[in-house]
Parts: sequence; C-alpha cells; structure tokens
Amino acid sequence: MADAAEHGGADGHAGVIGGSGADSGRLGAARLLLWALAAVLGVRQAAAVLSVPPGEWLSGLHLPGAPGGLPGTLYDAGRFTGTPFAGLVLKPLVGLATPSLEVAWTCVTLLSVAAIGLVAARGLPDPVPRRTALLAAPVLVALMMVSLPVREAASPGQAAVLPVLLVLLAFFRVPGERPAGFLVGLAAALQPALLLFAPLLWLTGRRPTAQAAALTFAGATALSWASLPRDSWTYWVEHLAGSGLGGAPDGPANQSLHGALLRLGLSGPTEIVLYAALAAAVACVGLRRAARYARDGQLLLAVAVTGCVAVAVSPDGWRHQMLWVLLAVAGRVGERAADRRVWPVAVVLAMTLPSAVLLPNMAALAPVRDNVPLLAALAAACAVPFLPRSSPYWREPVPTLYGRPAATRFPRVPLLPFWRKALSRPNLLLELLLIRVGYSLYSHIRAAAPASRSVAEANGGRIHAIEQALGIDIERAVNRAVVDTPWLEAFFNFYYTSFHFVVPLAVLAVLYRRSPGDYRWARASLGLATVIALAGFWLYPLAPPRLMPDLGFVDTVHGVQDLANPSYGAMTAISNQYAAMPSLHFGWSLWCGTVIVVLAPRGWQKLLGALHPLITVCAIVATANHWVLDAVGGALVVGAGFGLVHLLSGPRGVQVSLPLPGQRAEAEAEAGRPLRAPARSGRA
Repeated sequence: MADAAEHGGADGHAGVIGGSGADSGRLGAARLLLWALAAVLGVRQAAAVLSVPPGEWLSGLHLPGAPGGLPGTLYDAGRFTGTPFAGLVLKPLVGLATPSLEVAWTCVTLLSVAAIGLVAARGLPDPVPRRTALLAAPVLVALMMVSLPVREAASPGQAAVLPVLLVLLAFFRVPGERPAGFLVGLAAALQPALLLFAPLLWLTGRRPTAQAAALTFAGATALSWASLPRDSWTYWVEHLAGSGLGGAPDGPANQSLHGALLRLGLSGPTEIVLYAALAAAVACVGLRRAARYARDGQLLLAVAVTGCVAVAVSPDGWRHQMLWVLLAVAGRVGERAADRRVWPVAVVLAMTLPSAVLLPNMAALAPVRDNVPLLAALAAACAVPFLPRSSPYWREPVPTLYGRPAATRFPRVPLLPFWRKALSRPNLLLELLLIRVGYSLYSHIRAAAPASRSVAEANGGRIHAIEQALGIDIERAVNRAVVDTPWLEAFFNFYYTSFHFVVPLAVLAVLYRRSPGDYRWARASLGLATVIALAGFWLYPLAPPRLMPDLGFVDTVHGVQDLANPSYGAMTAISNQYAAMPSLHFGWSLWCGTVIVVLAPRGWQKLLGALHPLITVCAIVATANHWVLDAVGGALVVGAGFGLVHLLSGPRGVQVSLPLPGQRAEAEAEAGRPLRAPARSGRA
C-alpha cells in the first residue's frame, strides 16, 4: 500500500496528465466557480443550522447539564447516540454551552467537510487527468454539502464527519505508521464499527499501524470505562454497542443490516442470528475487496469500501454516518464510456435525494425505498464491479458513437457545443433513474405551483369567454352527451386514466431498443416540452371545467366535487387541481403521435399514432378535465420542445461517424443498424 509520501507530488498526485495553456485557463475559471458554488452551499447549510434557536440547538446535544438536557448520566434520556468516549470528550462543552458553541460547532463541521474533499481528491489513483485533479475537490465538497449525511451531521451532538476525516488523514496525509494508527483508533473510539479499518491495514501489510489503531481504541475505551463506568455498561452491555439509543432501531434513520431486518418484521433470536450471519458475510467480502483495491493502487476506493462495510454491519448505521458511500465514486465501473456515469449518478442521487423521490410510493417497493442508503453501501462494499487499474478499459473505455456535427441553423443561435448526437444506446439503469427523478421533480414543482382558487376561476372564466367568442366552447355539450351515454363515459374515463403514462413510456421503450439515436431525440424533446409546461402552471393557474361553479359540468372521472370546499376532498392532496394550462394529457399524447408518425415503418402503425392524440383530446374535453384551449397550449409546448431540440442540436437525421475498425461490430450492435461511411461534405 502506498503511504502519504507516495501519493504526494507538486499538485498532490504522483502523475497528472497535463493540457494546453488555453485548457488550463478554462479549468482555472471552472475551478473558481466550483469552489464558489461549494462556498455558497456551505453558507446555506450553516444558515439552516444557525436558524435553530440557541436554546433548542444546545438541548439537542442531549448531554447531562446542557440547557434542556436531563441531569444524570449520558444515556438516562436515551437520546445521546455517541460512545462513552465521545461523551467524555463532549462533556466539557456543557460548561461552554452558549450560543457561540452553536456557531463554532457548525463551522468546524463544515470545515471538516471541506478538508475531507481536499484529502480525498489527493487520494485519487494515479495517473490523474489534469481536469480531474483540479476539479475533483470542489465538486466533491459541493456534493457533500447538499448530501443527506452532511445535512444531518451538522445537527448538535453528531460527530460523524470527524471520524471520516481522521481515517482519511491516517491513510493519505500522516507519514508515520503509529501516528496513522492513532488516528484510526481515535475514529473507532468515536464510532466503533470503524475498527474494521484495522483488519484492512493488517491485510495490506501495515501491521504496526493496525496494532496502533487497536491499542488506541482499547485505551480510549478503557479510559471511558474508568471515568464513566455506568455509562459504559449501559452502552456496551445493555444496549449492545449503542443499539436502540437515539431512536427506535427499526426506524428509517437506522440504515444498517440490523435496522433493515427489523423493518422487515424480523425480531428476537431469529433476527439476531440472521443479522450476525449477514454482517459476517458482508465484512468478509467487503474487506477482501478493499484489500484487493488497495493493492491495486486504488487506496481511496479501498477506504470507501471499508467505510461502507462498517456502516452496514454496525447495529446502528445512522444516515449521518453514510458519507463513505459518496467517497466510493472514486471507483470506475463499466467498459463503455456510456456506462461510466451510472455509478456516480446513482450514488449522488441516493445520497442527496429523499427515497420518496427515487421510488414511487408503492407498498411493494417499501423494502427498497426504506433502505436506499443501505443498499448503496452494500452495493459499494460487495457488488459493484469496480475496474482494476490493469484493465484495458481503465483509461480508455469503449467510446460512444456520435453522429457528424450539424451546421448551425441560425448565425445568432449557435448549436450547443456539448450537445453531441450520441447514436449508441444509453445505459438503461441511468435512463430509468433520470426518468424517475425527473418525473418526481416535475410532480413536486407542479404541486408547488400557485393554486389560488379566485385567480384560477377568474382565468377559467376568461378562457370560457374566449372560446365563446371563437365559437369553440363545445365542452359542456360534449360532457353532457358523454354523461348520457354510459358506455362512452366508461371508455373515455378509462382512456383518460390509463394511457397518459403508458403510451409515452411504451414509445420510449421501443425507441430505446430499436433506434437509440431517435430515442435521444425524442426524449430530449419530451423533456423540454414538460419543462416549458411547468412555467405555464406557475404563470397561469387555471380552473378546469369540472371545477368551475355554476357552469354545470360533470366530473366523470373523479365523481361529484364539493365546489363549496376549496380543498375538493382528497384530490387536492394528489396533485395541483389548477395546473391545467397547458394540457400535458394532450401534449404528451401529441408527442407520442408525432414520434410514431415520423418513425413508424408501417402505415397502420402511423394511423394508430395519429389516432392517439385525437382520442385524448376528446377524452380530456368529455370528462370536463380541460378546456379546448388547454389542448392548444399542450400542442404549443410540444412544438416548442421539438423546435428547441432542432434549433440547439440540429436535425434529427444525422450521418454516422465510423468508429475504430476493431469497434465496428460493437458499435453497429449499439446503434441498432449497420454503419455507413460518413459523407465527404460538412453537411449532415
């Protein structure tokens, strides 16, 4: 294993792949901007913590004698989650319990996060591209600032960031064996599961460091037993290394194997035996993998994997201790360039977004949704196939197949330089993650749009008046005709509720499988149209016909609504009832119809594609869920989506650029069709 000296250099790395002077200037500017972003996020996090009243913050320490705390021992209230050694270290702070302690604690926590980013960036395996060497630290710090572990670790009494920093300093910055072991042992005294770093040190040949870590942990624990015997007995014996302190062990905050098994309904001896067996298996597999990565020169990845193991096998693996998972992005996964982003994106999403955003609220998905951070840690520890440095794909993955660049459409509106037309099939897992997160964000933004009843009804009246002036106010006549025809009402209700999501997803799935280049074009146009529609929801809240009083519409889908009640019953909790202009029910159906008509190879398929938006517009009007002009708005945003993609990235049909000879067969398989030689002219 390389020590700190071997990982040092003029810029922190033994080997850095350089670049031109112009590139260096751009990288320098990007680095400054990223550090500024990290600083802004840090200030935002500090403001969130410091907004808590000082008395309430200090009571959150849960230490005897602190304001709001209970007299007696550390664990009398059952709220303090640290080790007795941590309590011994923190007890002197009770005498300094003033509002300034809140500021100091927050500043130290956030500065420790910045230090973790700097040390981790210098621990990347060599050789490191210059761009990565310069940008890794600010990017990692910015990600940590918005991550769930850091947001929770900034709370009073949570010292989860400090052990991570101590371990990283021991592995990368402290040159001596015994001083490094002292830091690891100190981290384990604060978080006992981190003692697993001692076996990692032993397996990689640093036995003096492992011995020093074990002795330091033993000494700190003995000191706490001597000073706080009752607390030590409570923590180590009565609560089995703190299990159950600070909250219910089966609560979602406990992201460990023990907590997951309890949430699954297991308990008693069966759960204990199964937990012990799983913890032993995870520790064995994870430590072996970590040792292998360390010997391969990927020391940062080895440290991250060991940290993930420690959190997973601990009786209490709290979310604020999951920072190790973010460090696991140092590993490279995938032989194709298109696959390289999957693991980092999955980790960032799992560590920054609530699980409800990542997965829908379905009972069948609850075991996964409640354990997303744990599953990410287990994947890093035991499952993700990180590439060894000896792999031919380590530095040069199979490149993505791109089309020839298109000429700009308008001189004053240049094509986006980063929007290259990739023709190979994107990674399926990454696509599913982005689609799910994108839709969840869309739902949250739509639900947060202004929903003033008076404004929405006034806008509804204006829309109705405009339609009367244009002679297209057909909604009530169509609605009454459908209500008087039961089979037609049932058909339109079914079509309205069933095809809105199914058809767009089916179209995307077919394109992904059969025409990856067209899939990217269609997906981008749909995404842009949806973003534009969100602006409409915010700027123009609109009451649909079914929620307009005194107009006599019948809500055939949701049933009779109490128009005297602004909440409209349970429907308000489902979505924003006034996000009606533009109609994405019609907009998405028009997108489906356009894509099918343009790309379908057979006439009957094109006919079905054209019928879908026609039936949808009848359904939204017949069920009184939209005005006719809402459909016009939906058509406009879809047209804008297609137009923007054409404007910014060029026409849909592009000439294929040939890959290297040895990659032709693989590229043809990825593109879904034989490759042609590129045209000699510069035109697409």
